[in-house]
Amino acid sequence: MKGIDWLTGKQVLVLGLAKSGFAAAKLLKKIGAKVIVNDAKNLEGTKVEKELTELGINLVSGDHPLSLLDHAEYIVKNPGIPYSNPITKEALSRGIPVVTEIELAGFICKGELIAISGSNGKTTTTRLIHAILKESMKGETGAPHLAGNIGNVACDIAQEVHENDIMVTEVSSFQLKGTERFHPRTSVLLNIFDAHLDYHGTREDYEKSKGKLFTNLTSKDHAVYNVEDPVVKGLAEESDAALIPFSVSGMTRSGAYVSNHSFYFKGEEIIPVHEVMLPGKHNHENILAAIAASILHGADIAAIRKVLREFSGIEHRLQYIGSRYGRKVYNDSKATNILSTQKAIEAFHAPTVLIAGGLDRGNSFDELIPSLSKVKAAVFYGETKNKLVQAATQAGVLNIKTADTLEKAVPLAFEETDPSDILLLSPACASWDQFKTFEERGEAFVEIINHLKDPNA
Repeated sequence: MKGIDWLTGKQVLVLGLAKSGFAAAKLLKKIGAKVIVNDAKNLEGTKVEKELTELGINLVSGDHPLSLLDHAEYIVKNPGIPYSNPITKEALSRGIPVVTEIELAGFICKGELIAISGSNGKTTTTRLIHAILKESMKGETGAPHLAGNIGNVACDIAQEVHENDIMVTEVSSFQLKGTERFHPRTSVLLNIFDAHLDYHGTREDYEKSKGKLFTNLTSKDHAVYNVEDPVVKGLAEESDAALIPFSVSGMTRSGAYVSNHSFYFKGEEIIPVHEVMLPGKHNHENILAAIAASILHGADIAAIRKVLREFSGIEHRLQYIGSRYGRKVYNDSKATNILSTQKAIEAFHAPTVLIAGGLDRGNSFDELIPSLSKVKAAVFYGETKNKLVQAATQAGVLNIKTADTLEKAVPLAFEETDPSDILLLSPACASWDQFKTFEERGEAFVEIINHLKDPNA
């Protein structure tokens, strides 16, 4: 297969299975590599073992024996396996190349590649770009393909991409750290905050990993970047790419920006802010990045306007789920940290009743106090409810209630709303005290909302 035929006949070790590892193993087997899959979880007798055996792929599970490195010439590592893992450290000390699955996807992608990263907003931006290109490319020979950390493994999708197609993929710092020759046509970097320091060890390593998005770009490529984030700006400007900045406060006119309550690209008005469905200044950043990247890949303005007027967000990410007895209800279950909840609260000007709480990780909520001062009322639940009450009290919130569970919190919060108010679930906490995932929490919230009765009836 074009792009990775140099791996044909090579001894390749795939570390960690999951979706990306399984996809990488299948691809490598397809091009004739000698593949061994290794996972720390005991997979003996499982469906996965049977599937790999049927494909002629060897599986070693239950541990990461260092002896697997004795014949390995190349390693494809699951992004979730840290570099502090003994087998990863030993492989690097022996000089064995260690990459992630996104590197393979980049090798085999025959069309143009748009890669999006950032501490926050990358899923929304990726979906927006894909939606705009899908609308714009209707009836054309090419098509956009959506890949990344949103259910579509890049290795699988890249095999479907033809020369006239465009692959739009979200990439994380975990994936980028394990790249050497990853080369998008357009790289988009939204922002960089303190995140995943348990994985990267230092802020410097985290920033360096994000910067790999730009490392291999040439003057024929594009770096779309947030000019208001000094770290992002510095990383982009180190590349050889054509620089396409964006700014929500109009700091640039050479890229995408907001001015006079409208979105612009290089002097051309795209759409007034009030016509866009997505709320919040942080979504303005996502929208600007999507406008820039999609125009660079041939999108027409009519398609951009149509999508932005209809796109209501990604599930569980400040997602508008509809009006309930005149109250606008938003599901922001993905907000598992203080910063995300700050942005959610500040996205609205209408009176807002907040529902927050969840797993207690030992955090203080003092940084949330300025944002809490803007809410009309708040209902806190779960392990963190008392800490959140303290923060809201300091913020001067007069109407505060608590509940043990989300199921009990939602009706209490709904009782505090009036028609035209905002009811916002934005927990600022992980879900694991009551739910396995933030998705499960968000789905439960929607289900509860759908069964609420009119409080004024």
